[in-house]
Amino acid sequence: MAKQPFYKELYFQVLIGIISGIALGYFYPDFAVQLKPLGDAFIKLIAMIIGPIIFCTIVTGIAGMKDMSELGKVGGKALIYFFIMSFIALIIGLIWGHIIQPGIGFNIDPAALDTTSLTKYTESAKNVNLTDFVMNIIPATFVGAFSSGNVLAILLVSILFGCSLSVLGERGKPVYNFIESASKVFFHNVHLISKLSSIGAFGAITYTIGAYGLASLIPLIKFILGFYALLLAFTLVIYGLIAKLCGVNLFAYLRFIKEELLIILGTGSSSVVLPHIMEKLERLGCPKSVIALVVPSGYSFNLNGTNLYMTMAIIFIAQATNTDLSLTNQIILLIVAMLTSKGAAGVTGAAFVMLTSTLIVLPIVPVAGMVLILGIHRFVGTGLAIVNLIGNGIATIAISAWNGSFDQTKMQHVFHETESISKS
Repeated sequence: MAKQPFYKELYFQVLIGIISGIALGYFYPDFAVQLKPLGDAFIKLIAMIIGPIIFCTIVTGIAGMKDMSELGKVGGKALIYFFIMSFIALIIGLIWGHIIQPGIGFNIDPAALDTTSLTKYTESAKNVNLTDFVMNIIPATFVGAFSSGNVLAILLVSILFGCSLSVLGERGKPVYNFIESASKVFFHNVHLISKLSSIGAFGAITYTIGAYGLASLIPLIKFILGFYALLLAFTLVIYGLIAKLCGVNLFAYLRFIKEELLIILGTGSSSVVLPHIMEKLERLGCPKSVIALVVPSGYSFNLNGTNLYMTMAIIFIAQATNTDLSLTNQIILLIVAMLTSKGAAGVTGAAFVMLTSTLIVLPIVPVAGMVLILGIHRFVGTGLAIVNLIGNGIATIAISAWNGSFDQTKMQHVFHETESISKS
């Protein structure tokens, strides 16, 4: 397979977009913030296609299962995996906050903080509860699941549709064939939209730098560096260990998804690469039935980067405001965070809302302290989005291997092909 010129490679174009965006945002911030629509438009284009792709992938994946009991097995294993990984991430974030102590020395009086900028987050957080979360999964209409953009609602209608199609057998074959053909059209749309990735990344990153400025990072540099060190360690150690147990080389996998990682680096959103990662995982040797269930649900229930951020940020705020947290408080904090990290799924600014809702439920740590990290949330949000994406890919591989359906031969071939192209 001949390699095309490096300047035509998507990862190179996205990288150039990011570098150009940083430079423009730094030197011409006023002009840079006006380019925000470029990033927003790209994200909207991808969001437009996510619903149909999830639907087609899940329906064909479930309808193609030989035994419907496999659906329950895959779903059960996914939930167990998500719960364990979420708990591990929350604990590690908590411990890391105590080790590096990023908030020591701030000595902030919560009463003196201006919390006006937190209003939209606190209002969203107050509306997050288990009942509303469950009810929001059920759309008012079948089409409503797609118009709302709620991934879990789309997941629900897709599973129901796929199960019904499977029960119909040969009578449902024409519908199955139509949906399978439609999925190819939607994935082709993704490839067309992806050609705009560099422009989307440029618009998003130049706005971020222009609006917030690199200078906004300086007061919280210890927190930022500490958080990124945590993300790196979690990826190399935890994900690396899981990958090794599945017979996968973590670095080979990261090379395989480098384009998706760069797109997230530019846009700050992992949702924009959801279709890409589903397609690549199938190429890697994961069965469509596992991908169809694990990846969409993982975008709500397997957010390890977000979990690391939540507990570390809470410890930071507690230290910065000289709030003492007993061991009992911290145990309660972990339990509450496990619930709120799932309940805010699909909410705009989800990670920040999850954190806010945790502090509202556990009022020992002042919610006003969120002001301290509001300005840097956009910068740390990119890192946690990258780790969330890597984690959902690793989860899909792990559950495929646990289910005995991961194709190692296919994976080795894909990795070898990727490495050959890189060297040629």
